[in-house]
Amino acid sequence: MLTPVQNVSFTTFTFNGFHDLGEWRPILTIPYLAMFLLTLFANLILIYLIISQRVLHSPMCILIGLMAIVDLSMAVFCIPNMLLSFLFNWKEISLVGCLVQMFCIYFFGSLQSTILLWMALDRFFAICRPLYYHKYMALANFLKFIIFPVIRNLFFITIMVCWAGKLTFCATNEMDHCFCEHMALVQIACGDISINNALGLLGIFLTITADFIFIAISYIVILSSVLKSGKSCLKAFNTCITHIIVMTVTLAFSLIAFMSYRIRNNISPSIRVFLSTMYLLFPSCFNPIIYGVRTKEIREQFLKFMNHLKVFPK
Repeated sequence: MLTPVQNVSFTTFTFNGFHDLGEWRPILTIPYLAMFLLTLFANLILIYLIISQRVLHSPMCILIGLMAIVDLSMAVFCIPNMLLSFLFNWKEISLVGCLVQMFCIYFFGSLQSTILLWMALDRFFAICRPLYYHKYMALANFLKFIIFPVIRNLFFITIMVCWAGKLTFCATNEMDHCFCEHMALVQIACGDISINNALGLLGIFLTITADFIFIAISYIVILSSVLKSGKSCLKAFNTCITHIIVMTVTLAFSLIAFMSYRIRNNISPSIRVFLSTMYLLFPSCFNPIIYGVRTKEIREQFLKFMNHLKVFPK
């Protein structure tokens, strides 16, 4: 008598992103490697300058340094695996490894938006409440601002990842992606994924989107203050405008990628994967320029650093 074959849940998965490019897929190594090297170079120099130069130990520069660490971490957890997949066809990852990668990507992604929120608060006190700047941006008070958002991020991301780990994968183990994005894994599971779908939406709207709303409100208040005060703060406001542009582009990439799994659309899988990689790499590449080079104190120290390199004997 034959016993029925039971479905066995897969414990290893294969990344299949950009598969429709066929033999042209390895060419993707060139742009992604270039962006990865730019991310490493720019963020490592920024971190070194902020740590080594005491003049850069102000609240804003420390936040920029934290941003550089987060940007670097996001790239390191994601891009090397993609490059190995493009070059050597190393596509496999274990379920545990996938969940760990997912947690790290979403944690650092949410921490990125939270740091941007702290930067907006820094600009708010510097421009709108300069007399209270040192009081509220002192280290003790600064740490108080950190605790709640980080706990919030950890809470939602841990629940989302743990719930994804409880799923059964019996139909296929091929993910149409280049890294472990939440819905890329969830959509190949067997059974009901409505809770996972809701947790993913709740996570992004209560972390990244919520931070963006508060950032937008703070910059609206800053704009109002600048318009009332005349031209004295226009330089600071120009910096805020640049921040808003980068945040808007990054949020647009992430929201389009997340919603493309949930709303019927004509977006091809390769475009979806491209958008997902861009919400990781775009800020990691450009944040050091936007927040580092455009900051006067950091720019001055960077120029001194480059001039110092030129005096080394040949």
